[in-house]
Amino acid sequence: MNVGDRVRLLTGREEGIITRLLSDELVEVAIDNDFTIPVLRREVVVVAAEETKAFGQSAAAVAAEKKAATSGANRAAKAAGVAPPAPTPPVKTEGPTPVKADKTAPPSVQKGLYLALTHQSPELLALQIVNHTDRDVLYTFGEERNGQYRGLRAEKLAAKSASPALGHWHLKDFDQWPAAVVQLLPFQLNGTSAYELLTKRLQFKAASFYTSRQPNVPVLQREAYLFQLDEKPAAPAAIAPEKLAETLKAQLSGNAPAKPAAVAPAPEPAKAIVAPPHEVDLHLEALMPEGAEGMSNTAILKLQLEAFEDALSRALATNMHEIVFIHGSGNGTLRKELHKLLSRNRDIKFFEDSKKEKFGYGATLVRLK
Repeated sequence: MNVGDRVRLLTGREEGIITRLLSDELVEVAIDNDFTIPVLRREVVVVAAEETKAFGQSAAAVAAEKKAATSGANRAAKAAGVAPPAPTPPVKTEGPTPVKADKTAPPSVQKGLYLALTHQSPELLALQIVNHTDRDVLYTFGEERNGQYRGLRAEKLAAKSASPALGHWHLKDFDQWPAAVVQLLPFQLNGTSAYELLTKRLQFKAASFYTSRQPNVPVLQREAYLFQLDEKPAAPAAIAPEKLAETLKAQLSGNAPAKPAAVAPAPEPAKAIVAPPHEVDLHLEALMPEGAEGMSNTAILKLQLEAFEDALSRALATNMHEIVFIHGSGNGTLRKELHKLLSRNRDIKFFEDSKKEKFGYGATLVRLK
């Protein structure tokens, strides 16, 4: 079993996608209504590949998949405040009259390197790199969050192929998605040309994300949100013919305005990452000792979650083995949000209530890989 495989629970009819390999015996599965649960490997079976190979994909399955993808995109677009994509009208095929080509059909995707996001369920997207060129390419993929980069994968990708799933992102967390950072180095065995390293940073915005949907992406042969990674910069603006003689005359006579010398900006010193304390107090009075009069409960929760993510990322970057987050017992809202984020993090070995004799149920111990 691999991350991205579609599986069915042997104890029921539910199906889902494997999003994490928790251990040799345990996997995390995102059920189609988009909640994740840990399941023993022996209690699930991979079904999609074998069933499709043996029986083909039925029309009902195709319709269900398209309906799931459309409903997920429409709900997310509505939540983001943008208009959902218009549905594709059915094509009438009855009768002897030939069907006319749709003049409004989207143009075919040109050759290039792309980042594609495909629906695994109505709310779960998988990220893949698509190599729609005739050259092989070496690539790295990582995420940037709060100014800190974390490399996740590096491989060779053959021509006319797609990478394995590089990550699984939830549409409901769209506003919290990290920036995707991709580096690409095309090459051709026994070729006569060398290529420059391409670096692309993608920070997704709702207005452009939902208009990027392509109905049939090359190589993947399915619908996806598609973003080109090897776009060429625009050519420099040409001088108008009537201005060319005047410009040359001014340059030759020495009357042309002096151009400022190009000064390379001084490189910023690398920021040293400081390890957080072993116990991180997320109480409001610890985060804002000067007081937080007038802050709403939503703003307070956001502040606490930002402090949690900052401490966790620094703990991972400095190779800490464990860290304790003190969240208090209260109404349990902060504890629930922390556990939800921890359950989706692949760098977490496990987490549990910490030192009940000291904190009660007001702290969580996180053991890092």
